[in-house]
Amino acid sequence: MTPFTEQTHAEREIASQPEIWRAVAEFAPSVFAQMPVKGERIAVVGCGSSWFMAMSYAALREAAGQGESDVYAGSEFNYDRKYDRIVAISRSGTTTEIVELLERTKTPTVVLTGVADSPVSQHATSTISMPFADEKSVLQTRWATSALALFRAHLGEDIEKLAQDAEVALAEDLGDLVKMNQITYLGRGWTIGLAHEAALKTRESSQFWSEAYPALDYRHGPLSVAEPGRAVWSFGALDARLTADIQATGALLETSTLDPMAHLIKAQRVAVTIAKNRGFNPDYPRNLTRSIVLA
Repeated sequence: MTPFTEQTHAEREIASQPEIWRAVAEFAPSVFAQMPVKGERIAVVGCGSSWFMAMSYAALREAAGQGESDVYAGSEFNYDRKYDRIVAISRSGTTTEIVELLERTKTPTVVLTGVADSPVSQHATSTISMPFADEKSVLQTRWATSALALFRAHLGEDIEKLAQDAEVALAEDLGDLVKMNQITYLGRGWTIGLAHEAALKTRESSQFWSEAYPALDYRHGPLSVAEPGRAVWSFGALDARLTADIQATGALLETSTLDPMAHLIKAQRVAVTIAKNRGFNPDYPRNLTRSIVLA
């Protein structure tokens, strides 16, 4: 394969994340009044990367004692359950499943989008637009993490500390991670969504074999694929016994003391590097478009 050598939008957008997260932190207080209040029972919905960020937000919100927070892929929403509010995430604002959900539900809704005056805003009760975090690449990177940064800011987290960790992640050496022939990503709690997002990035950018699991469930079967030349990537601390089991396989184990959302940036960099090494332009994943609109 002939490597793809041009700098891509995705690379520039990945590198911009510390700056964009700081912009999110400045922007966030202006929209706090539109977001769920403590005690509300909410559903968080999205598709693709937005679904995985919804997973992370819902888990963080519940862990913070803010209220019950369920999560759904946009097409799988349970209309028989009662919620105080639905939070929808859609970068393009045109995703069919999200538009249809907002049209159908009578529950108050707030949508987070990168495009002002998009179709989702016509049907949502309230719209939060962050065009400064939008992207040119079809591959989602900074939009997804910026959406999660907004929710984490609303939960009272220090986004500046996250941005500092992001700068470290951008400078780290990728080493042998870009030489692997398979990567499995693991998470616990809110980082399960990050694991799924990292796996999606490597699959869609480079047609590369990647998987994601709750960390302890990895021991219940998927560990069988671990071997030298493959990697296991953990977002957050691993159980010591699971660590020993992984190391015994000869697989490369990737861990970090950085905030897991910053560690995701390193995974984005690995995905794009693998894509370019395989001759693919990660800005235009095969068979995909920026917005998934179903006929």
